[in-house]
Amino acid sequence: MSVAEAIAPPPRSLTGRLSDGLWRAPKLAVLLLLAPALLWLAIVYLGSLATLLRQSFFSLEEFSGLIVEDYTLATYAELFQPANFDIIVRTVAMAACVSVASAIVGFPIAYVAARYCRGAWKAAFYLAVMLPLWSSYLVKVYAWKLMLAREGILTWAFAKVGLTPVLDWALALPGIGGPSLSTSYIGTFLVFLYIWLPYMILPTQAALERVPGGLIAASADLGATPWATFRHVILPLAMPGVVAGSIFTFSLTLGDYIIPQIVGSGRYFIGQAVYVQQGTAGNIPLAAAFTVVPILIMGVYLAIARRLGAFDAL
Repeated sequence: MSVAEAIAPPPRSLTGRLSDGLWRAPKLAVLLLLAPALLWLAIVYLGSLATLLRQSFFSLEEFSGLIVEDYTLATYAELFQPANFDIIVRTVAMAACVSVASAIVGFPIAYVAARYCRGAWKAAFYLAVMLPLWSSYLVKVYAWKLMLAREGILTWAFAKVGLTPVLDWALALPGIGGPSLSTSYIGTFLVFLYIWLPYMILPTQAALERVPGGLIAASADLGATPWATFRHVILPLAMPGVVAGSIFTFSLTLGDYIIPQIVGSGRYFIGQAVYVQQGTAGNIPLAAAFTVVPILIMGVYLAIARRLGAFDAL
């Protein structure tokens, strides 16, 4: 054996050579780490969306009830029929109302938590906001169904404080009332507000914590009133957090099926229309077209939210 052969390092194993190669090509290492997740996203998520979009361009043969796999816009034209268009308008209006109400209710809570809660109080705030998220979604909805019923605790509370006429007036409102809160748009709105409120509070609170205290103090030193400070300093800086929270409240309301089914007036939302069309009616193309509507709406909504800086608050 020669001296060179004696001092030469032992041959590297396949694992060692592979490790050296990945160390020299960090981008390849990152790509290999992301490959399983990207393949899952491409095959399961994007693949299902592509299939859904493709089926939305099919149509249903009225006489036989069979799906005609010829590309057409006739199914999308059905969305503009009065009954179907009302479902879309109803769902979007409810999602907008829930988002606005969540911002109005959640902003004071988030402000107090961001400006005044410290230590144990901050932990108590997070616990109080997130605790409802740990319980079953269905349990919460059915609990609200009982509370909103004619014999529920809310009706009893209104009677105890003498506000039964106000409740009767609200239930008599055309279009949004009903026999009881549990079978009206008002009840549906209240349940949506309760279920999605934490998703508004947390992004808003995070945005408010990033507002420099020096700006608030400087505004007061320059003679601004508390309302002027809130309007011109706090609210503009916290708005990305509010918009970020509205992404959750708006999108979750837009596609929800369970709440309108359990606590509702019997008039369909988009989620119920999709279920009925693909299940009872067997009209898969129309169900797919209904499903594309929230995707398009959220695409526009996310583009607007991005321009308002909402993604920086997430």
